[in-house]
Amino acid sequence: QVQVVESGGGLVQAGGSLRLSCTASRIFNINTMGWYRQTPGKQRELVADITSGGSSNYADFVKGRFTISRDNAKNTVLLQMSSLKPEDTAVYYCYARIRPNPWSEWFDYWGQGTQVTVSS
Repeated sequence: QVQVVESGGGLVQAGGSLRLSCTASRIFNINTMGWYRQTPGKQRELVADITSGGSSNYADFVKGRFTISRDNAKNTVLLQMSSLKPEDTAVYYCYARIRPNPWSEWFDYWGQGTQVTVSS
């Protein structure tokens, strides 16, 4: 059974940094991995994603502050968040496009979410 597990959220003051980590396991193959975030009453929004080839994509509101990277050997994606603002407060969700076994199609899997709180 596929697992997507996040870690690294927490409480930080404005201007500080946090690093989120997400690892997928029990998979056959993995393609794009990335991070979304969600606040109460709002839709989940893309923060950043990265392909298996290393091409990354960022939302305008994090460009220059967040960096996404991945370790393909470990099926892990990292999100380094710097210069955090109170408006970055949200639950951050990892996602991964995964093929669970050789005969299956590709599916999107989500982590359980990790809270990031930025105090002013």
